[in-house]
Amino acid sequence: MATACGLVGAKEKTSREVIVDFLEYHCYDCHDDASRKGEREFESFKLPLESVQDLITAQEIIDQVTLKEMPPKKKEQPEDEERLAVIRALWEEISAARDRFESNGGRTVMRRLSNREYENTLEVLFGRRVDTLGLTLDFPKEQTSRHIDTIGESLVTSGFLVDQYFQSAQRLVEHRLGKPEMEQKKWHFTKNFKQYEELSNSHRAVFNYEFLCLYEQPNTDTRQGGYGHIEDFKVGVPVSGFYELEVKAQALHRDTHYDPKIFGIDFSEPFILGVVPGDATKGHIHYPQRIEPLLAKAVVPDEKPEWIKFRVWLEVGQTPRFIFPNGPYESRASVIAINKRYKDEFKNPKDGVSRTTLLREGKLPHIRISEIKVEGPLPEKGGSAEERTVFGKEGFQEGKALEQLDRFAERAFRRPINESDRKRVHGFYKKRMGEGARPRQAALDSLKLILCSPSFFYLSEITPEDDPSLKPYDLAARLSYALWAMPPDEILRLWAMPPDEILRKVAASGRLNEPSVLREQIDRLLKDPRSEGFVNSFLDGWLNLRDLGNMPPPRRSARRYYSEDLPSSMKAEVRMFFSHILHGNAPVSELLDADYTFVDKYLAKHYKLPDAERLRLKDGFQKVELKGKRQRGGILGMAAVHTVSSNGVETSPVTRGVFVSENILGVIPPPPPDEVPAIEPDVRGAKTRREILAKHSNSKTCAECHRKIDPLGFGMESFDPIGRWRDKYPQVNKKTKALKVDSSGEMPSGEKYAGFEELRKILVETRSEMFTRHLISTVLTHATGRHMEAVDQYEIQDIQDRVKKEGGGLRTLVIECLVSDIFRSR
Repeated sequence: MATACGLVGAKEKTSREVIVDFLEYHCYDCHDDASRKGEREFESFKLPLESVQDLITAQEIIDQVTLKEMPPKKKEQPEDEERLAVIRALWEEISAARDRFESNGGRTVMRRLSNREYENTLEVLFGRRVDTLGLTLDFPKEQTSRHIDTIGESLVTSGFLVDQYFQSAQRLVEHRLGKPEMEQKKWHFTKNFKQYEELSNSHRAVFNYEFLCLYEQPNTDTRQGGYGHIEDFKVGVPVSGFYELEVKAQALHRDTHYDPKIFGIDFSEPFILGVVPGDATKGHIHYPQRIEPLLAKAVVPDEKPEWIKFRVWLEVGQTPRFIFPNGPYESRASVIAINKRYKDEFKNPKDGVSRTTLLREGKLPHIRISEIKVEGPLPEKGGSAEERTVFGKEGFQEGKALEQLDRFAERAFRRPINESDRKRVHGFYKKRMGEGARPRQAALDSLKLILCSPSFFYLSEITPEDDPSLKPYDLAARLSYALWAMPPDEILRLWAMPPDEILRKVAASGRLNEPSVLREQIDRLLKDPRSEGFVNSFLDGWLNLRDLGNMPPPRRSARRYYSEDLPSSMKAEVRMFFSHILHGNAPVSELLDADYTFVDKYLAKHYKLPDAERLRLKDGFQKVELKGKRQRGGILGMAAVHTVSSNGVETSPVTRGVFVSENILGVIPPPPPDEVPAIEPDVRGAKTRREILAKHSNSKTCAECHRKIDPLGFGMESFDPIGRWRDKYPQVNKKTKALKVDSSGEMPSGEKYAGFEELRKILVETRSEMFTRHLISTVLTHATGRHMEAVDQYEIQDIQDRVKKEGGGLRTLVIECLVSDIFRSR
């Protein structure tokens, strides 16, 4: 092909002439100052690159030409040699401009701890889980930026939030360290197991309230038998602490002859009894409450009632409540269904079968509790974890109070305290003593002061203002929050992890800035199990797993989504898959396409894998091969991604296409113009989604973006709103046929695919470089607390080159990001 770029004589041209000729011949007719198609204008693009906007435009042209998305296929296409020539020329210009831009690189805005980091930090400082306190429940909703919760500009601090910090500090310190000394007490409950609403009359008539029964999973729509409380213990425990629960329980009618579909559960699995906290002052005791982390769980025997022991942590005023995590999806619906199908089995079925009759004569599956014993608070060897973690192994010492407070402040502030810090803490302690407070109370109030200091809830820096690189203490804090989502002080870690002050000690030595030492510490932190903090928080941001479950499907069409808690399994699959690739340093491309995944029994069943037949719940998650189910390989084949990119009811190729564009390729499409109406996701009449989209994107206003977005979404239409594989859409009504799913498409660059697997292959073979670059950018964004800017692309490219040279492993990618100048800079 002969073109205006004159490639015949290209060797005689300068790189700038190659670029200008290419733009004039292939681009200006759509993207000159007058046309501005797709809101892009290249006529003002000048060489050499003088502005950040020029740099952004150059990178955009490279991406579009590399992907063959520009010029559009209806235009005359340049030869591959011509594309390569202009790409090389643009890279030469970008490289030549590097020194011009590097000194103006981005800087992280000083940020506060995210709510997640705040609770993690308090767990470390106090040596025990804090989720039983609900410390951040009343905080303002966390503002994320592109789903990432570590961006400084988004983590604002209001007067209301500062007040909430005080309330949280007050509750934490007083509940855990200000509690009165108390002897162990014992409670024994054998009757008056009242249950409310629909259950009350039937339980009085049949059991005289002698049994506490669980009939359904927690948090159903009708809420009839999902939570079992102790009516005579609603006042809760007298102080925060460990309590031993003994529960005499039995699983009833797991062998019921009623159709299992009525209940929506797997009767081959034993019934599970769980314990969650409840507070009668915070709402209905038999309804879901805001604070109800799972404290313990156990298998319930079938043959006869047996004693089951639990050791659980309860806060003052909390009472234990019992749940049936793998129970029927809804008690009321089960009773109604049995009435319809099995009423002839009962003595007087004429007017229907009441719940009372069903309990007397029927085989309704449930967990039955006949006795409950509570004992506590239980003593802890060597004193409470909080006492030892905050004050040291000898506990609070009046004669060393100021020294102990200094040590705590240093840990809370993640740096050596200065004279100003010391003066403020010491002064407050002495002030409280002068007001008549006892020494211990004065110390506790001083702890609250420390926890309300900006030096605690901000990742404040002691690096001098004119120093562009972080000093060791600041670097240690950034590194620890990036990889563990917690501070670099591990004196007594939750879950009995071993003591670990190594990172702080290295920071104190001043050697953390040495590249070899920094790499050694990164490697150590990644090998530690606490690196799951990075895996979980990074995936919550990158793939927006944080929002998984926010738009759930209707219960009737997706019972197992609720009864088997599929969102938890979906998240676990992605996390274990990512962690496996990270720790094994497998190629980054394996994130997109792999011949294995990790599933538990529930997810294996959801995916219709043969492993569902052999797996049991007790097996947990297992690595499985995907023979015959290759559509599940890689993150785009995982139900978590399909669910979080849907609205719970139906799918949209546009929504999923945007998800792939933004989260996989790093290309953020512009928002639709205000005058363009939203596309309804339902099938209407005989029209397919593809026809609806085709009509919508025929508009000149829409066509440019839809040309790039839609092909990325069409290939994922074979997955329904919660990730089940499908060949047809659900019927709109009985009069219309179910429409067949068409998951074929054509990329803007001309590649055609027949379905999801071929789309994935195109992404792996032609867009892996874009994916890797975006992943690097996202890791850096998450770790530094700021979005990457155009000038950062120089170092991102350096990182990508080093990763490629070292084999393209994910672990290598993370390490190279964390030793980069971007990460180590302010």
